[in-house]
Amino acid sequence: MKEHLESCRQSIIDGDAEKSAELAKLALEKGMDVLEVIENGFVSGIREVGRLWEEGELFLPELVIGADAMKKAMDVLQPSLEGGKGGQKSLGHVVIGTIEGDIHDIGKTLVATMLAANGFQVTDLGADVPVAKFVETAEKTSADWIAISALLTTTMPGQKKVIEQLAAKSLGNIKVMVGGAPCSSEWASEIGADGYAGDAVAAVALAKGQ
Repeated sequence: MKEHLESCRQSIIDGDAEKSAELAKLALEKGMDVLEVIENGFVSGIREVGRLWEEGELFLPELVIGADAMKKAMDVLQPSLEGGKGGQKSLGHVVIGTIEGDIHDIGKTLVATMLAANGFQVTDLGADVPVAKFVETAEKTSADWIAISALLTTTMPGQKKVIEQLAAKSLGNIKVMVGGAPCSSEWASEIGADGYAGDAVAAVALAKGQ
């Protein structure tokens, strides 16, 4: 088991999506504890990738590749969690997307993958998402967080509109985090967001309240 967990961890660090999916299938075939495989295998790997990236030892493409390997493993394991006894305890529900008028989604997808890998339930709305869709989806799913990405200065005001609509519907209990190249902690404060995350690692820490 220990050897298998180390292989799972290494497949994420290596960014080997084919290997991570293969190891996930093998874990199911052998009847291993799925939560242990995720936490002590794959999540351990993605945390190490995040740490190396924060320290400048890895670059964005390598972080994206590691997150993709994590996603492939989770795609295999997720159904068994949902069908399991009680399933995995979620740390919270995050609705995420790139705001309307903006089609950039690599960073957003990476954040969504990292949140899921760290125990959050994630509803990814994709890119070019209308303000109303963020609010409606969050309300319908009783989300804890809305994470809004904007990569263009022209689309940033959409982040503010989401917060205004939440207030108008008395949904202030749903927290909002913003991110994207032109955003900052100052911008988050200005529009009344609950926080700013400059990268996927920071987004996870913010959602966890760290």
